[in-house]
Amino acid sequence: MRFTRTDAPARRRLPAQARKGVLLLSALAGLMACTDASGPAAPSGSPGGTATSAAAPSAPAHPSSGSAPAATRSPARFDKALHDELIGMFRRDQAERNGEPVAESDQTRTARLKEIIAEHGWPTIDLVGADGEDAAWTIAQHSDLDPAFQQQAVELLRSAVAVGQASPGNLAYLEDRVAAARGEPQTYGTQVRCGPDGPVPATPIHDQAGLDARRATAGLPPFATYLAELAAVCAEDDG
Repeated sequence: MRFTRTDAPARRRLPAQARKGVLLLSALAGLMACTDASGPAAPSGSPGGTATSAAAPSAPAHPSSGSAPAATRSPARFDKALHDELIGMFRRDQAERNGEPVAESDQTRTARLKEIIAEHGWPTIDLVGADGEDAAWTIAQHSDLDPAFQQQAVELLRSAVAVGQASPGNLAYLEDRVAAARGEPQTYGTQVRCGPDGPVPATPIHDQAGLDARRATAGLPPFATYLAELAAVCAEDDG
């Protein structure tokens, strides 16, 4: 199944595109709060929007089956070449999802991100900028043919979020993506599809009563607001 990338963190804006029966992620800017960090300005078309605060939101609490991988191998210094490479990968990811021909596949981008992680750990905000971290997350989010790698990315992101080096919203989306692919309940309700009457969760949501509190912890808007935004995407798809 092809997943359309409509899950833009709030730092940069992306066009909203979705298709029936496909898991939707956040469709519009402002649906996801990311950590704030100094870094290069986002290039046009890269993930995100405007940082909402100078302090990173608290990382969601998660059970862990063991010690999490290190967020990065060593104190990071901004790597412009790696940043630019990740942004290029992101743009090709988007071009493919917009129906444009590209000379690589999701699998190719996944393989390259694995190499980057083997060398650097998770591409952190200090290492590649906020937009570079978002781009790395996009590639991981679309690595659906390699669920073991997606789970590894969740653990790496969790560690990076804990030290303010990645977006808590990115972690929420990827955790839900992995859970939904397994047919398991979601934690944040980010994985939604267009049903006959509008957007519906792709899998059940764990502890619905506490959903909005968890979403707020991850910097996400209330679930009703999220569904209202996605309703416009589903309606556009119908048109």
